[in-house]
Amino acid sequence: MHDPRYQVDVSVATRYLPEQSEPEQERFAFAYTITLRNAGALPAQLLTRHWLITDGDGQVQEVRGAGVVGQQPLLPPGGQHTYTSGTVLATRVGTMQGSYQMEADDGHRFDAPIPPFRLAVPGALH
Repeated sequence: MHDPRYQVDVSVATRYLPEQSEPEQERFAFAYTITLRNAGALPAQLLTRHWLITDGDGQVQEVRGAGVVGQQPLLPPGGQHTYTSGTVLATRVGTMQGSYQMEADDGHRFDAPIPPFRLAVPGALH
C-alpha cells in the first residue's frame, strides 16, 4: 500500500562520454545525473543504493552501497538533491534501474524506485 507521506521521485538524464570510452576495447563510458525530489510529507534521508546494470549482451552487474557519491543527503519535504555519477559498459547500449533506500524522520524506511533508463551511444540504436 502506498503511503503518500513517504515518496521520493527520481528522474534521470544520461550522457555518453566519448572522451572516456575506448570502443575498440569494448569500453563505453556514460554519465548519469539523478535528481531525487521528496514528494512526501516528512524529511527523508538516503541511506543506501541498489543498482542493476544490464549491458546489451544481457550481462547484469548488481551494485549496492551506502549513499550516493559519498553522501547521504537529507531531503526536506519538497526538497531535492542532484548528483552525477557514471558507469562503464562493455556494449554500446545498456539499461540501469534500481532503488534508493530511504529513512523518514519518524524512522520508517522505504524504497524510492529508480525507473529503468537506457544508456546508448548516439547512433547505436537503429
